[in-house]
Amino acid sequence: MAYALDSTTIDLCLSLFPWAHFRKQKGAVKMHTLIDLKCSIPTFIKITDGKVHDVNILDSLLLEAGSFYVMDRGYLDFTRLYVIAQLLAFFVIRAKSNMKSRRVYSHPVDKTTGLKYDQTILLTGVNTSKQYPEKLRKIRYVDQETNKDFVFLTNNFLLPALSIATLYKYRWQIELFFKWIKQHLRIKSFYGTSENAVKTQIWIAISVYVLIAIVKKQLNLNLSPYTILQILSVTLFEKIPLIQVLMDSQYKNMDKNTTFIYNQPTLFEI
Repeated sequence: MAYALDSTTIDLCLSLFPWAHFRKQKGAVKMHTLIDLKCSIPTFIKITDGKVHDVNILDSLLLEAGSFYVMDRGYLDFTRLYVIAQLLAFFVIRAKSNMKSRRVYSHPVDKTTGLKYDQTILLTGVNTSKQYPEKLRKIRYVDQETNKDFVFLTNNFLLPALSIATLYKYRWQIELFFKWIKQHLRIKSFYGTSENAVKTQIWIAISVYVLIAIVKKQLNLNLSPYTILQILSVTLFEKIPLIQVLMDSQYKNMDKNTTFIYNQPTLFEI
């Protein structure tokens, strides 16, 4: 299994949401999410105020031995990474430029693939060498499409270096999840101002996303999640089997500008 861990910030007005501590004149909550990269479904979510640092969420995870956890450098804490290694799980994380280390061994790489080096290292910092006393693997990779330079750290020495770089690319799925849920579900404006009201509304949005993802998978649909969401929103009260509604050919080529014709009764006759 491979998971991506990240968070997204949802801005709030501090005068309306005084409990949502973030900055001096700004409120926010953070949605910390662990997403399954195989099916793009979140397996862990924790909602906190905006002041909670991302790295603290590592303490709340139930780690699975043998699984990969892909993270950005905001989660770089060698004490916590060493805990992951001790639990026989693997991490892939971006290194910081000021990290002090000593090269132990250099592995051969195919530089035509974008790889620059694949090294076994030991940390040499006064604190980091104690926090993570074992060997690490350091991989430098330049994305040939964007020309961006990445340096990864991992405790896995078996996968090819290019596979480690490719695994980090899949981390983008969690960014797409955050983007989709913010664009298509109501988590920017809230009906209530209490902490419970905000969290309830966010959890409802997450539940909708998960249900749509499950329906798409179970019915093997070629429709986009947005299309499924729109179809369900206008057929919610119709007594039609779900599979019949979603397999209807009129929806297969629809886009965001499609106008629906449906048979729901109107509340008031005008």
